[in-house]
Amino acid sequence: MSALTVLSIAHNSFSEPIPKELGNLKELTMLSFGSNNSSGTLPLELGNLVNLGLLDLSNNYFSGSFPPWVTTISQLLPGLNCLQRNFPCNRNTPRYTNFSIKCGGPQMRGNDGILYEAEDSALGPATFNVTSTQKWAVSNAGFYDNLNQSFVETYLTQVSSADLTPVLFETSRVSPGSLRYYGLGLQNGPYTVTLQFAETVFAGRDTQTSQSLGRRVFDIYIQGNLRRKDFDISKEAGGVNRAVAIPFKVNVTENYLDIHLFWAGKGTCCIHEQGDYGPLILAVHAASNTPTTPGKKKSRTGLIVGIAVPVGVVILLLLFAVLFMRRKTSEKNDDEDLLGLGPRPNTFSYAELRATTEDFNPSNKLGEGGYGPVYKDTLSDGRVVAVKQLSVAAHQGKSQFVTEIATISAVQHRNLVKLYGCCIEGSHRILVYEYLENKSLDQSLFGRNDLHLDWPTRFNILLGTARGLAYLHEESKPRIIHRDVKASNILQDAELSPKISDFGWAKLYDDKKTHMNTWAWTLLENDQSLRLVDPRLTEFDENDATRLIKAALHCTQASPMMRPSMSRVVAILSGDIEASTVMSKPSYLADWDFKDVTTSSFLVDDDTSSTERNVLLNHQPEGSTTGASPGIDPAPSPVNATGSMLNGIIGEGM
Repeated sequence: MSALTVLSIAHNSFSEPIPKELGNLKELTMLSFGSNNSSGTLPLELGNLVNLGLLDLSNNYFSGSFPPWVTTISQLLPGLNCLQRNFPCNRNTPRYTNFSIKCGGPQMRGNDGILYEAEDSALGPATFNVTSTQKWAVSNAGFYDNLNQSFVETYLTQVSSADLTPVLFETSRVSPGSLRYYGLGLQNGPYTVTLQFAETVFAGRDTQTSQSLGRRVFDIYIQGNLRRKDFDISKEAGGVNRAVAIPFKVNVTENYLDIHLFWAGKGTCCIHEQGDYGPLILAVHAASNTPTTPGKKKSRTGLIVGIAVPVGVVILLLLFAVLFMRRKTSEKNDDEDLLGLGPRPNTFSYAELRATTEDFNPSNKLGEGGYGPVYKDTLSDGRVVAVKQLSVAAHQGKSQFVTEIATISAVQHRNLVKLYGCCIEGSHRILVYEYLENKSLDQSLFGRNDLHLDWPTRFNILLGTARGLAYLHEESKPRIIHRDVKASNILQDAELSPKISDFGWAKLYDDKKTHMNTWAWTLLENDQSLRLVDPRLTEFDENDATRLIKAALHCTQASPMMRPSMSRVVAILSGDIEASTVMSKPSYLADWDFKDVTTSSFLVDDDTSSTERNVLLNHQPEGSTTGASPGIDPAPSPVNATGSMLNGIIGEGM
C-alpha cells in the first residue's frame, strides 16, 4: 500500500470523514475523493502527500477552515469550497440568471447571439475548475489509461445542423467516466437547460467499417434526477456528424444547477481506438424562464456598476503592487541561489526564451522527452539552440537544482551534449542545450527520414556513446551514472557523431520504470546471436557484431563484479582486448523474483568506497564503474535491466 500512486474513491457514497491514514501514502500522485457524502474537516495529514499532482475533493460536505497544507498546493484546490454539496458560493445572494459554456473550446458567439464562455483547460483524471467569477464550474473523474489526457476532442468533420454555428462544433469535451457542469449563484426559479451534442468520433453505419461499430452510451442527470438513460448521440441525432440540441425544463431552488453526464459501462470502449467511449458534449446553455422587470434591472445594473468600478480599480492597483514585490523578491532569491556557487552557470530570462521561441510555439517543437518538451530556438546572439522545458519540477529546492546545473555544465566531452545554461525564474525550470542537426538516434533508425545508417556509421555511433559513458563513469568530477541510456537520449551532429543527452538528471527525478527483454540471451544460447542485427543492413562485419553482442550481454550480469567497466567496454569494442568467455545467464532470466532498487544518489563522489560504489552501480545497464575482475558477488542483489538489452532502444521523443 505504501507504494500506491493512484487512489480513486469517487462516486462511492462514502459518508465518513477522510481517513487521516491516507497521509501515509506518500507516493500518491492522484487522489480522487469527489462526489461522496463525506463531511468534517480536511485532515492535516494530507499535507504529507508532497507528490500529489491531482486532487479532487469536490461534491462533498466538508466544513471548517482549510488546513495549512492547502496553501502549499493551492493550485490543486481553486474553488473547492464552491463545490461542496451545499454549494455555499453566492448562496442566498444570487447574482446570475444564466450561463453558457463552450465545452472543450475557446470563447465564441453562436448564431443565436449567445456568448459561450471558454472551457478549454486540460482536465485531468480527477480535476475540477471553478471560474474566477464563481458563475459555473466543471469537474471530471476517470482516466483513459493515459490516453487523451486533455479530455478534448478536436475535429474538422463537417457537422450538419438546422441552426449551424460551424466553429461551435470543432471541439467537444469528453470524459471516461463522470463529467459534471455546475451553475453557481443562480436566482431560484424555472430554467431551460439546453445541451448540444454531435457524434464525431465514430463512422456511420452505412460505411460498414470497423469505426461504424462504435457506440457511445451514457446517462444524463440534472439536479440529481435521471433525465435520459442510455443516451446515444448518433441515435438521437439520426446519424453521426449531426448536431442535436436537447432542452430540459428544471427548477432551481437552492441557487445552484447540477448537470451530470455519467458513463455506466454501456456501449463500446475500444472502437476504433482504446478510450473512444464515455460522455461527449459540445455546449451547455442555461437560462431563467422568469421575466425580469426592465426598470428594476436598469436600476440594479447602475448600482452594481457604480460600486464595482472604483472597487475594481483599487483591487487592480493592489494586485499590481503585490505582483511587483513578488517579482522583485523572486529575482533577489534567484541571484542569492547563484551567488553561492563557484563557477556560476549561464542564465537566461524567461522573457527572453519565451520571445525567441515565439511563446513556445508548437511549430518550433522538436520532440517530447521523458523530462519535458524540447523546442528549437535562435538566441539573440545568433546561436541555434535546443530549449527544454522541464515538465516535472525537481523534488528538491531551487538552490540544490542550481547546484546540479552548475555541476553538469562543468562536464565537457565530445560525446556529451553541451549545456549552455538554464532559466530558474519562479516555478520555471528550463535548460538551454546545443542544437544537434540530425536529432535523436531513434528517429534515425525508426523514424521517417532520408538517413541511411550503414554498419560503419552505426558502429562509430556505438563506440562514441561508450566513450561518453566511460567519461561519465570514470573521468568526470563528480562521476555520473546516466541510468536512462536509450536511442532517444543519443543525439547526432551534422557528421553523425553521437552525443549523450539527459545525463545527470536521475538525481532530480524519481523515475522507477524498469524494462527488460529476454530473447537476446536465448539467441546467444542457440548460437543465433547475429539475428539481432537489423535486417535492413545488407553488409556488416560479423566479428564486430558478435563482439558487440557479447559486450552488451556482459553488461547485464547480475553481479557488478562480473560486469566490465565502461573503459573496458570501449577497449572490447575497439578490438584492443577480447571479451571474457566467462558469462552466466543473468539471474532475472532464471529467477523471476525481480525487483528494482533505486539508489539515493546517482552522482558518485571520489571518496565513495569501492563497496558503496558497487552498490550504487549494481542497477546500471552500462556496466560497473569499478575495474574489478570477474568473480563471485558475496551479496548479490536484484538487477535493474533497464535499457540493457538491444531490443529496448526505442525511447520517448528527443
